Amino acid sequence: MSDDVVLIERKDPGIAILTLNRPDRLNAWNGELAARYFTLLDECEADSNVKVIVVTGAGRGYCAGADMDTLQGIGASAGSGGGENAAGSRPVYETAQLSKPIIAAINGACAGIGLVQALMCDLRFAASGIKFTTAFSRRGLIAEYGMSWVLPRLVGTANALDLLMSGRVILAEEAKQMGMVNDVLPADQLMNHTLDYAADIATNASPTSMAVIKRQVYADAHRTLPEASDAAVELMKASLKRPDFKEGVASYLAKRPPAFQPINPDA
Repeated sequence: MSDDVVLIERKDPGIAILTLNRPDRLNAWNGELAARYFTLLDECEADSNVKVIVVTGAGRGYCAGADMDTLQGIGASAGSGGGENAAGSRPVYETAQLSKPIIAAINGACAGIGLVQALMCDLRFAASGIKFTTAFSRRGLIAEYGMSWVLPRLVGTANALDLLMSGRVILAEEAKQMGMVNDVLPADQLMNHTLDYAADIATNASPTSMAVIKRQVYADAHRTLPEASDAAVELMKASLKRPDFKEGVASYLAKRPPAFQPINPDA
């Protein structure tokens, strides 16, 4: 596995930037890139100094989907009972199961499994005018790797079916209108905006609170409203007993930045 296919950079206050780094292929996804990506995510998850993870792409693309060499290899082996997982050996949804907030800074073309990966991040900021496409139907494929779960929850059923069935290309501005991305910025402002946002939550939000909230949001997608409310009551009782609650109140009253503890894995 090459360390160069995904780069990592750490910035204060507790931000890790992962850069997909196959710019000559618009950062197309393959097994090697997948292995390095998830290895770095594991490292960030285990590092108490990392509070927020930002993912972006090198060069003109974010991730243009599965590498065509990989797809051709799968097609050639499928007839003989072979084939492989173009996503790599790790489930794509693991991104959503990590405890730390992950923000996609989508700087260029985002398609297929690249779009799945971006949607599995918790927040998405995109550069103005960049292109998105699900692409699957135009390759004779289906809605892969959890796309049929996550996309309707962001853009609604009708929009999701439109994007999945047609495989049409949309621009960042339409993606924002649908709710696929949180905001659209001029290309030269994208990373600064993303890093400012990441720095704000890294400084002012409790890592443990963010971890519990993230877990709540994804888990509650499968619960009824009463079940979600009852679970939240118990989670609230636990949060009131943690030092972060006292620190959050004290720092607000003192009008100073909070000094929250590193993430509590048992929260």
